Amino acid sequence: MSAVALEGENKPNYVISRGAVCNMVMNHEESPGGARAGRPQVLFSPDFFVEKLRHESPDVFLELVLSNITRLIDLPGTEFAQLLGEEGPKTPTGGNGGFFRSFNFLKRKDKGIVFGTTLTESCIAQIYQLIEYLSKNLHVEGLFRVPGNSVRQQTLKELLNSGAEVDLESGDFHPNDVATLLKTFLGELPEPLLTHRHFHAHLKIADMTLFDEHGNKTALPNKERQIEALQLLFLLLPQANRSLLKLLLDLLYHTAKQQDKNKMSAFNLALMFAPHVLWPRHMTASDLKDNLKKLNNSMAFLIKHSQKLFRAPVYLREYAKVHFTGSKALQTKVSGGRTAVQGPSSQEQFQSPAQQYTEEALKELFRHVNHNMPDSAKKKKLVRQVPLRVFFYSPRFQLKHPRSRSFGGLIKVLNHM
Repeated sequence: MSAVALEGENKPNYVISRGAVCNMVMNHEESPGGARAGRPQVLFSPDFFVEKLRHESPDVFLELVLSNITRLIDLPGTEFAQLLGEEGPKTPTGGNGGFFRSFNFLKRKDKGIVFGTTLTESCIAQIYQLIEYLSKNLHVEGLFRVPGNSVRQQTLKELLNSGAEVDLESGDFHPNDVATLLKTFLGELPEPLLTHRHFHAHLKIADMTLFDEHGNKTALPNKERQIEALQLLFLLLPQANRSLLKLLLDLLYHTAKQQDKNKMSAFNLALMFAPHVLWPRHMTASDLKDNLKKLNNSMAFLIKHSQKLFRAPVYLREYAKVHFTGSKALQTKVSGGRTAVQGPSSQEQFQSPAQQYTEEALKELFRHVNHNMPDSAKKKKLVRQVPLRVFFYSPRFQLKHPRSRSFGGLIKVLNHM
């Protein structure tokens, strides 16, 4: 088995082998006499309890992550339902030929085990051969930009589709062949690596900006909030997508670090990979023009900050640990069968005074509309415009719908108001 350690400026190190993606760190704190007694170093994952929560209490995990995503970004009912997979993606222009056309193109014949098929861990094991080889050839000028030889690429593609372990060090293939084939693989996936359902959330994250001392929105990106939102959103990706995304962003991060040799900056790489990682399939030119700059900048942001994006936020780690250990160090609020983290980063840490005031004003507006206005189409319209997080913690939802234990239930309640 081949293995490679991709090390960034920030720990932990990511050690990857064919068929397995590990996010483990070494515990260098030796117990008394530990090393001298010949005891092995202890491996642990900082997100161990988060992953344990995901597998053993998936409903709690999902609602915990989603409640924090909606704290950071406002997703209207339809976009939120898309994030959950409860509604099919809709084109922003409302036309039939928008972002998402018919998926009949997925029903291809003669699919190989790797290219043009649904992403699986076995696919990643094959494609990792390309990533490992490229990680040793990051110095090549124009890597990912200069196309390789199409004949050699077809040969390599057939070898990977056959399940073969390819000796890429033999000299039969050039790094440009391998780099181009990696992009081809991503382009032939049924959907972008970040999935269709997350598309609108990424657009909202790209719009996160700082506020000035007067509470006015500026044009400066709020990088801390963007990183936090991406950490949460990545926790909702299918495991295979998350594994490959980690491998890919690590590769691109280290490629950009050698831009003095390969002439490929993070932004240059973003131009090459945004169509495969972020863009919805069959995006039309008219749909693309309004979001092109935003999507390219988002991809560059993913590359630059990739070493921080695959860790759960600290408060999520703390909550997950408390969930299993029973410690009372972290305050929680349980209401209507739902748990919301009340840790130091959960509600107020990234909010300016103006934002906190806005939150309270929104809650007061909701209470006024909900309790004082008679039922009408106007009231229904106003209620649906209230951010989802405000509705979620409202007494009406908690008392009147105590059995709606999922966010899917919340969407159904909203749709019937």
